Amino acid sequence: MVLNRKVLLAIASLPMMLVATACAPSPDAGNDASPAGQNVSGSGQKVTISGAGASFPAPLFQRWFDAYNRQVDSNVQVSYQSIGSGAGLEQYIKGTVDFGASEAPITDSADRLKSFKTAYNYDPIQVPMTGGFLSFSYNLPGVNDQELRLSRTTYCGIVTGKITRWNDPAIAADNPGLKIPDLGVTFAHRSDGSGTTFVFTNHIQTVCPDWKSGAGTSVEWPVGIGGQGNEGVAATIQQNEGAIGYLSYAYAALNDIDSARIENKAGTFIAPSPEAAGNALLDQPVPEDFALLVPDPAGKDSYPIVGLAWVMIYRNYEDDAKWQAMRKVFEWSLGPEGRKIAEELLYVPIPDALAERIKKQFDTVNAK
Repeated sequence: MVLNRKVLLAIASLPMMLVATACAPSPDAGNDASPAGQNVSGSGQKVTISGAGASFPAPLFQRWFDAYNRQVDSNVQVSYQSIGSGAGLEQYIKGTVDFGASEAPITDSADRLKSFKTAYNYDPIQVPMTGGFLSFSYNLPGVNDQELRLSRTTYCGIVTGKITRWNDPAIAADNPGLKIPDLGVTFAHRSDGSGTTFVFTNHIQTVCPDWKSGAGTSVEWPVGIGGQGNEGVAATIQQNEGAIGYLSYAYAALNDIDSARIENKAGTFIAPSPEAAGNALLDQPVPEDFALLVPDPAGKDSYPIVGLAWVMIYRNYEDDAKWQAMRKVFEWSLGPEGRKIAEELLYVPIPDALAERIKKQFDTVNAK
């Protein structure tokens, strides 16, 4: 299975914050345990579904879940906590939510995978719900959106702390004729366990020879200021002239934060866009466990920092009504109406062929 091209066009306004509720802990967390939650059965009764995790897809999830409640079934309410992939995976493993979400596949973490299998005696189910991309977003007075160009050598220097001022010769060489203020560089990064950081550091580890901190949801940053969630990093950039950091591009667009053109593997300086991200994911083979990673995509028109956002669900649920409602929400989100919303919010929709694979994966879930 491969990912197909999808060219996206427009941006819509995004909701600012997410409202969340949590399930009570499961009374039985041993082998073959099911996640805890409200026991709802019977036609027409309200179903409350809880999820937690990545901030990367949070604006999209909020729009999906709100639209489903308003347009499809007002009895189904999905609440989602935008708490970061690391915390979301921990809640998923503990069974305190009905689903988790992350841009880092749980299968990439041996410790988390072991913890989950010990608790439930089966493998987790992870399915991609959307593609996305990260921007190098900045606050530089007098430098407009997409005017700044950053070569690989330059942005590696910023992330490793070798470049400390915006008048550095490397930045000037990337931007002939562009007047850049003489400010110190403040690098903004995530302070929490983050799938966005996982996507970012997988790319940085691949392209930056001097990067020594590895890749993961949390790393030891050699330089910079931490922020909680994409929301916190966006705020750090906005509040500090000379700041630059990595964001899910939806947050940069939402907050009207300028973003750089960055050099890709082919040597092209390319602006962040859904079309360029779609080029990066084009024809990539998706493994059986859906854990596709593309740390440095080829192609002159490909944006270089891209990833997927997965939803983690359980193989067993205690309540069939809840599972069937959740399945319908996810399948609607992957369908035409959900794809339209993803396009509006500058995400990369899951193509139809891959969506059919995901639906077949849903068939493996058991519910009482």
